[in-house]
Amino acid sequence: MLLGTWNLENLFRPGGNFGAADKAVYDGKLAAFAATIKSCGVDVLGVQEVGDPDALTDLTDRLDGTWHTRLSTHFDAHHPIRVGVLSRLPLEDVVEAVDFPAGLLPVQIGDDIGDDIGDDIRDDAKTTQRMGRGALAVTVTPNSGQPLTILVCHLKSKLLSFPASGGGSRFTTNDEGERARYASYALHRRAAEAVTVRAFATRLLAGDGHTHRLAVLGDFNDEPHAASSQILTGPPGSEIGTGGFTHHDQGDAQRLWNLAAAIPAETRFSRIYEGRRELIDHILISHALLAGLGKVNALVHRPLPSVTGDPAARRTARDSDHAPVLADLTV
Repeated sequence: MLLGTWNLENLFRPGGNFGAADKAVYDGKLAAFAATIKSCGVDVLGVQEVGDPDALTDLTDRLDGTWHTRLSTHFDAHHPIRVGVLSRLPLEDVVEAVDFPAGLLPVQIGDDIGDDIGDDIRDDAKTTQRMGRGALAVTVTPNSGQPLTILVCHLKSKLLSFPASGGGSRFTTNDEGERARYASYALHRRAAEAVTVRAFATRLLAGDGHTHRLAVLGDFNDEPHAASSQILTGPPGSEIGTGGFTHHDQGDAQRLWNLAAAIPAETRFSRIYEGRRELIDHILISHALLAGLGKVNALVHRPLPSVTGDPAARRTARDSDHAPVLADLTV
């Protein structure tokens, strides 16, 4: 089975505040997405940044055969993008998570929350106790008859937005103090979201990753060795490419293996930001799936654009700014 993850970059029907600027751009984007999905032969694809559910239907209508889809019901009302799954196999046991787990305090997401920090933190517009985009888990059953659970997430972006006078957002600031504060808010939120997804994965593993077949995938908005990405892998040790990889230990029951190290070095990136290659889209698997691991790749089949901190500049783009990441699994 070929498993993948792909950020579709603001998949909205034209005419709104986000996504394609007009129908011609939208049709071009759908055609490019459909061509990529058909050519790579993916069986189950976790997706991010689906705005309109109808836009996902428009995409699957361009694909061959029968596709099953599911979208998260949790998203930010100000920018309603969500995660989802496209699958040639029927989807079962759909479960969602959005709230931070017990023990994790609200995180600050904006300025001026008051003087009660550390005493009585308010869960108002300036703090949050939930993910901006909920995580979604589905189960598929391949021909082997052994269920495989796929958890899709999209963590808080490093691209910063700042409050604009009169409402709305802006993507630039001349105030270095403001930039630093909002970068901190984004970092704290991304870490808290990683903790939330890790707690979700831990529940799904149920204490035994040797038998529970779980893949956690999505846009983590950070590279493999970032602290937030390391939170998701769980107990350290035995990473792919290290001397401990072939040696079992007690952490294997909870550990998730990031497949980034298995991607050939020349294609080990999924986005280009300000001219720098980044691998921010990831697939992690439990111990039960390691024996069946085949090739892993980022499908950089076209020149990826170099993006900036202003997503509005991409409204005439006819493809995604991300490359899909794909893993071949014998399941």
